[in-house]
Amino acid sequence: MMQDDHTILELFYKRSEQAIAELALKYGAGCRRIAKNILRSDADAEESVNDAYLAAWNTIPPQRPDPLRTYLYRIVRNIAAARYHKNTAQKRNSSYDVALDELEGCLAAADTTETSFSAKELTQRLNQFLAQLEKENRIIFVRRYWYGDAVCDIAETMGMRSNTVSVRLARMRGELKAYLEKEGVTV
Repeated sequence: MMQDDHTILELFYKRSEQAIAELALKYGAGCRRIAKNILRSDADAEESVNDAYLAAWNTIPPQRPDPLRTYLYRIVRNIAAARYHKNTAQKRNSSYDVALDELEGCLAAADTTETSFSAKELTQRLNQFLAQLEKENRIIFVRRYWYGDAVCDIAETMGMRSNTVSVRLARMRGELKAYLEKEGVTV
């Protein structure tokens, strides 16, 4: 039987190795999907997920993340993205690079912004932007730019045509750019 997040956190606080096993049982498939979407390699994805479990072990305690799933997925994404950048310093991974390139016009590079925004401030603005989107569009946006899902996979899951998803993403990128400019982020 799968444990709830509170029980898993208690296992971490007791320093029980069962915490990792329960974490893997409950969230392992999602972690692997995120890492695989970024890395496109089963071996690298599995290694990233294992590194994420170790990072969770090393940060809980003192952290008591709520929700646990979001905390773990963020760790996996960050580790996989770091590994991706290390692996592809001179190469291109078409799927993940395309997703990053799509957002390039919306998010200014740190050295080109007139107003300096910290990552935390930018995150707050992105969250505010996402909160004003319709639920379906928010899901599409997060699946594409957070989880790195392919447009065709999003379309299949959402019961849409790929072209519809692409058009929605393009519109949302335009809306994001306008929103960030209005908030004082120079693009």
